[in-house]
Amino acid sequence: MTQAVPLLVFSDLDGTLLDHASYSFAAARPALDLLKAVGAGLVLATSKTAAEVEPIRAAIGCDTWPAIVENGGGLLPAGHAADDTVGDYDTIRARLTDLPRGFRGFGDMTDDEVAQITGLAPDAAQQARRRLFSEPGLWQGDDAALAGFLDAAKANGLTARRGGRFLTLSLGGTKADHMDDLITRYRPRHTIALGDAPNDIEMLQKAQHGVIIRNSGGSPLPSLEGEYTGRIRRTLREGPMGWSDAVIQLLAEMNLMKDQNTHG
Repeated sequence: MTQAVPLLVFSDLDGTLLDHASYSFAAARPALDLLKAVGAGLVLATSKTAAEVEPIRAAIGCDTWPAIVENGGGLLPAGHAADDTVGDYDTIRARLTDLPRGFRGFGDMTDDEVAQITGLAPDAAQQARRRLFSEPGLWQGDDAALAGFLDAAKANGLTARRGGRFLTLSLGGTKADHMDDLITRYRPRHTIALGDAPNDIEMLQKAQHGVIIRNSGGSPLPSLEGEYTGRIRRTLREGPMGWSDAVIQLLAEMNLMKDQNTHG
């Protein structure tokens, strides 16, 4: 059985642990170093693909922990490369052939098309197209046809989620669903979840402590029930600076830094 950990942290990436403009996590380094010192685990939970997450996870130094990828569509196991990870993408693409026309997924596009739509550099767009667990795309029909498409997708075992730009199809699963499995596996004494967007709400609500990272450029999250009790809090600073502030404060509240100082 896996040894229990004192703390397991679940974190979104863009706009949370990564700065929105520079994609740097440098401002969070003080908190990242403390997490490592106290023996805490860090699970990245993101809409990014395993191919996109793999180098980021290694750079942060949490590649000994699994990552939740493609908005909960699947996991990049600890210590594994994206190329070694088996997913459901071929199944999703096969089921698409039985659905009404109008959906154009990443699998129907070139790297250059995805780059133009997303604003990603061509090499980053290539990594974003290396799907394992979900298929984002654009709906090209009217609203009435979309309703029929969504009904057909559900009948074929596909889950559809609308984001700011893309309609994403998967075989189900959310960031919060994988939290349950990982909490059972690692048996942490404490859990923290950090995020800045609506697709992080389930994760924030499931953790012992939820942290909404300030994002003045994004869609504001509504007031969540846990905020009234202090179980969910909001940061004053944005991105990795706010991330570091919140993690350090919570480590102090949990007396985990005191334990580290005692052993150090």
